[in-house]
Amino acid sequence: MESSLLSVGLVGCLLILVLQHGICSSGSSTNGTGRPRVVNVGSLFGFRTQVGKAASVAIQAAVDDVNSDPSVLGGTTIKLTMKDSNYSGFLGLVEALQFMEKDTVAIIGPQSSVMSHMISHIANELQVPLLSFAAGDPTLSSLQFPYFVRTSQNDLFQMTAIAEIVEHYGWREVVAIYVDDEQGRNGIAALGDKLAERRLKISFKVPMRADATRDEITGVLVQVALTESRIIVLHTYTRSGPLIITVARFLGMMGNGYVWIATNWLTTVLDTDYPLHSDSTENFEGLLTLRMYTPDTELKRKFVSRWSNLTSRFSPGGDLGLNTFGLYAYDTVWILAHALNSFFDRGGVISFSNDSRLARLGKGNLHLDALSIFNGGKLLLDRILLVNMTGVTGEVTFTPDKNLMHPAYEVINVISNGFRRVGYWSNYSGLSTVPPETLYSRPPNRSSSSQQLYPVLWPGQVTQTPRGWVFPNHGKHLKIGVPNRVSFRDFVSQSDINADTFSGYCIDVFNNALNLLPYAVPYVFVSFGNGRENPSADEMVRLMTTGVFDAVVGDIAITTNRTRMADFTQPYIESGLVVVAPVKRRNMDTWAFLRPFTPAMWLVTALSFIFIGVVVWILEHRLNDEFRGPPKKQIVTILWFSFSTWFFAHRENTVSGLSRFVLIVWLFVVLIINSSYTASLTSILTVQQLASPIKGIDTLRSSKDPIGYQQGSFIFNYLVNELHIDESRLVPLITPEDYVNALRKGPHAGGVAALIDERAYVELFLSARCDLSIIGPEFTKNGWGFAFPRDSPLSIDMSTAILKLSENGDLQRIHDKWLMSSACTSAGSNLLVDRLHFESFRGLFIVCGLACAVALLIYFLRILCQFREHCTNEVVESSSTKSGGSSRLQSFLSFVDEKEVDARARSKRRQMEVASNRSGIDDGSVSNDGSKRLQMEYSSPRNHGSISHV
Repeated sequence: MESSLLSVGLVGCLLILVLQHGICSSGSSTNGTGRPRVVNVGSLFGFRTQVGKAASVAIQAAVDDVNSDPSVLGGTTIKLTMKDSNYSGFLGLVEALQFMEKDTVAIIGPQSSVMSHMISHIANELQVPLLSFAAGDPTLSSLQFPYFVRTSQNDLFQMTAIAEIVEHYGWREVVAIYVDDEQGRNGIAALGDKLAERRLKISFKVPMRADATRDEITGVLVQVALTESRIIVLHTYTRSGPLIITVARFLGMMGNGYVWIATNWLTTVLDTDYPLHSDSTENFEGLLTLRMYTPDTELKRKFVSRWSNLTSRFSPGGDLGLNTFGLYAYDTVWILAHALNSFFDRGGVISFSNDSRLARLGKGNLHLDALSIFNGGKLLLDRILLVNMTGVTGEVTFTPDKNLMHPAYEVINVISNGFRRVGYWSNYSGLSTVPPETLYSRPPNRSSSSQQLYPVLWPGQVTQTPRGWVFPNHGKHLKIGVPNRVSFRDFVSQSDINADTFSGYCIDVFNNALNLLPYAVPYVFVSFGNGRENPSADEMVRLMTTGVFDAVVGDIAITTNRTRMADFTQPYIESGLVVVAPVKRRNMDTWAFLRPFTPAMWLVTALSFIFIGVVVWILEHRLNDEFRGPPKKQIVTILWFSFSTWFFAHRENTVSGLSRFVLIVWLFVVLIINSSYTASLTSILTVQQLASPIKGIDTLRSSKDPIGYQQGSFIFNYLVNELHIDESRLVPLITPEDYVNALRKGPHAGGVAALIDERAYVELFLSARCDLSIIGPEFTKNGWGFAFPRDSPLSIDMSTAILKLSENGDLQRIHDKWLMSSACTSAGSNLLVDRLHFESFRGLFIVCGLACAVALLIYFLRILCQFREHCTNEVVESSSTKSGGSSRLQSFLSFVDEKEVDARARSKRRQMEVASNRSGIDDGSVSNDGSKRLQMEYSSPRNHGSISHV
């Protein structure tokens, strides 16, 4: 096979070098319409293949149908020459060259992608279109082969459909078995790309020869059986596919747990040889496969009804089923016929040119001078790509990238008595249970909820979807790394050094989760660490990426850096970082009642009481006798009234609506402050208080004191890289005794001011140490999980098992068994609570201040209006004896200090006198002296007895 391919390659290269330009022309005789009577068309495929058998019948039937209908080509007849490639790429190449010697305008075929690649180079040089109904290699649609036209579906879409099926069932990896040629390699490469788009992958690629023997197939399948994935994609040919399935069944690879997805070679076998022998059907039972979808149209039904007559006419060898390649082969002839008709309508002429250099080379045995260039090849190619017709395969239209419009496939499940369709796939809407053409009128919907298939009968006659993977069947156990801890051995401890047996909280969680899996997991624990220091979890995870470990189990915190190297399960315990520091009991003292408020809060509260008293006095002074009197009395009233509101015991009545409004707002503020003070004081006097100079991580960051951390943990890198704490301040500690000694020594005696560790360790550490406590809240949120290699399906199953442990209560029972908490564990909650700060009540004070400001503004605007209305005349008259500004201000202050009732009475008397004076002037009975006397009398202090002195 390799030598024949090498020969083909050499011949192809030779032809590319020598075929260039021609100068001679030749023509064909024409009919009365100016069109040629006959056009030569070649057809090249394997007559003995199942694709070729159906295609042979379909192509001959299509040529007869075209030639018998004069309206198609206007009297021109297609002269078809069919040649058998006989499974040989070299023979196919030679036969293609023979077509070129006979002024062939187009070639239907070749069938295989291997020949299509080689012959496409010749077609490019001689400008002869190739119309292939079976070559699915996606790379043939590239710009490298402009004269290659695929008249069936591109394998790119078939591989997209397989990738979406894999994604639909939740599988993550597949094994690809394929024929190692252009069609196989390029098809699987397309599958890998489509899987990668969905974050899936091909875990193992298994190439084989197209004519592999049974022994070679057995060796390949044995390799597959030793892999982890049980999702197998088989991309081969109709002649080798059944043998592969037969060997797989013999090896026990068609049983429960396996998934086989075959490309459309299997539906070709099923359709061509249907009904299959019972043994063949049993071999294929449970497989998924794809069939190119063709709508159920009237044209298709008529052609199917003719098929038995056509096979008896053109294939006398026996019964032959109709496969989809036969349908596409039939339409290929009609595509060419419509293109030729358009070619002639555009003035196209069948003419060929020879190259003079080829004529000189023609003296040899190759007779290259007989090859000629089709001058109208470019025009015919353009007409082919513009064809828009309806054939037996449905609507036939080409996209700009030379693929058929609306690619679609049927998803077929082989069962005991045949096969059944479980759904469809289309490039428009993905997987569905309704025919694709019914969805074209709707907006495309590729959401996961819209992707549907009917239930499938899987290998082993099971209906439950296989999980898609197992542990590799090569006799090896999973090597699970476990840290050999020195401290906190309740989490993980090595029970027997020689046997590598471990116990502890983490080990119990792992074993219980493992027991919930629906399959056995062979494993062996591998100790990591020297037994003198706590091992580095980062190093353990890194070693897993190099293959030293297959998993890591223990107190492994899930951090950002580690998730870049491995996949983690669902956290089985929460464990954020906390600060631990010594605490002291806070003794009660004489001034404990002042502790609820900070000094600033006390100051603001006191000033607010005074301010409210002043505001209420201002608003009540002109209306309420209780807020009038000598200055000393009024000051006492202000202070008494304001501070008595703390107890809601003020006895002064308020008569002003504005003062009542201010008082309502103020009493609400007093209620909140009073309640908060009472609650805080109660807590201080009744709860045991623990005090520490350290308030949390912010206190540690701002200080220069040394900080302890657990040696071997990720905390060192976190404090240095994330919190930017100097390395010189960090002190590694190993055992709980080291923690205690360092904390009791303190930062000035060679110890530490505080230590930072994960909450899980700290809660166990504090269970018997009440003089130490957690200070402040957690400043990180993470948890512990089991680490597995990236994309390991075991991590997903173990996460599900951990969730089940949590739901049924086993996880809590394991926690209580190993990590029972004591009274000291929660000592951090008894630390001195923060005092009440002014910031907590700022909003209340702002609201109260705004209420006072609004009330005062309204009050003074009203005073100004009253002053202008009732006292303007007095100010004007008194201005004759005093300076204008001083008199006006003194009159205004006197008016503000005057009781409102007296001011109104005086204003009324003044109006009556003015009216009397005007009447006297009019009558001539009042002299100027009398008028002055009345004014002096009115201005006398004796008439102001109601005005109090401020």
